[in-house]
Amino acid sequence: MSISMKRSMPRLRRSSKHQTHERTRMSRGSKLKFFFGTMGSGKSTQALQIHHNLTTRGLQVLLISQLDREEGRVSSRLGVSAEAQIVTPDTDLLSIARTLVIEEGLDAIVCDEAQFYSPEQIEQLAQVVDLLSVDVFAFGLLTSFQGQLFPGTARLLELADERSELQVEARCYCGNRATHNARLVDGRQVYAGALKVVGDTNDRSEAATSYELRCRLHWHQELWAQQGRQLQLPTDHGADVIELKVKAVENEKADPNYE
Repeated sequence: MSISMKRSMPRLRRSSKHQTHERTRMSRGSKLKFFFGTMGSGKSTQALQIHHNLTTRGLQVLLISQLDREEGRVSSRLGVSAEAQIVTPDTDLLSIARTLVIEEGLDAIVCDEAQFYSPEQIEQLAQVVDLLSVDVFAFGLLTSFQGQLFPGTARLLELADERSELQVEARCYCGNRATHNARLVDGRQVYAGALKVVGDTNDRSEAATSYELRCRLHWHQELWAQQGRQLQLPTDHGADVIELKVKAVENEKADPNYE
């Protein structure tokens, strides 16, 4: 691990129970747990809660994130934040964890924005669990704005000991449960582009990249419209052909601050 990387890590508080943790480390069953949900489902909030709960018990916990608007911290929409190490594509998570185990002790890693970790970094987290007996709690999205699994998410689903969907249900503007994340550029949904572009779910500026929550139907709807496709929908008078058109949705959208 480079000197610069070592200096960038938030220093863990040394617990008075450190030696006890070391004696019992290999006897407890550590796990890689993956918690997933859409935007607005409280992923960062729960990551911060787990980090708080573990540290207040005197455990040594490392909080990491791949992306956050506030450099060097994980923050939630509720205004809660904590110091964190920012993970880059070159970060070796196993090496960092091994160093912390030796020098300060390490009981758990809490990972925010885990969908952006590389598949190799997800494998490193699994090795942290298996080789160092350190618990890992990973939080992230399942699918991108393109409707496909993130590479990091796919590897988490393959390797995690436990997979749990967050129970806070975000809603589409139609009121149905949101299952997809939509990227909007100049107010119009797009389906191509880089996987990682910082945007704001609350930013309604026509000139900005923003994100909205959609149910599966409304995530597909603009795609079908852009392709010039028609959709058969059943009505009380039989099957009518409804031509899908791109238009602004007015007075239907739920509170954009819905968490």
